[in-house]
Amino acid sequence: MNLHRVASRTAACCGVFVLVSCAKTDSKVADSVAVIAPPAGATTATSGGVVAAPMALTDIAGKWTVRATPQGGKDTTVTVYTLTATGTPEGWKITYANGLVVPVRVTASADSIITDAGPYASVRRKGVQVTTHGAFKKDGDKIVGTTVAHYSTKGADSVLTLHAEGVRAP
Repeated sequence: MNLHRVASRTAACCGVFVLVSCAKTDSKVADSVAVIAPPAGATTATSGGVVAAPMALTDIAGKWTVRATPQGGKDTTVTVYTLTATGTPEGWKITYANGLVVPVRVTASADSIITDAGPYASVRRKGVQVTTHGAFKKDGDKIVGTTVAHYSTKGADSVLTLHAEGVRAP
């Protein structure tokens, strides 16, 4: 496969990611997602010239203990949850210590897994609904990424960005 094809496919995947990220959500849309991934055997060029293999949902299937820590600001409270990942887009969920179970919509895109959840009752902000959007990559035996939480409040603190890191649950 030539470099032009790889660059074209990477650009297409990035374009789809931007469109999906910026689109308004509609609660009437079915709770399903198409898996977007390059063809089997394709690779993705990175800024450092290193070629990363595409991520598949099966790459992280299983249970993960995830710690999400706010980035910047004064709040350093860690949110811990269990992410149950399957090898398909169905059956993904987040389980919090208080027993709240939240379904997760997922997409594989290049070397990342994109997650969306909510709206649901926030475990960080009592009485407030939250919708989350995250992106995870595999880093050795961990998953790492960023989650952006959008709270149903008006004001400067309606969005929170968290660094998330997960290890396989026992």
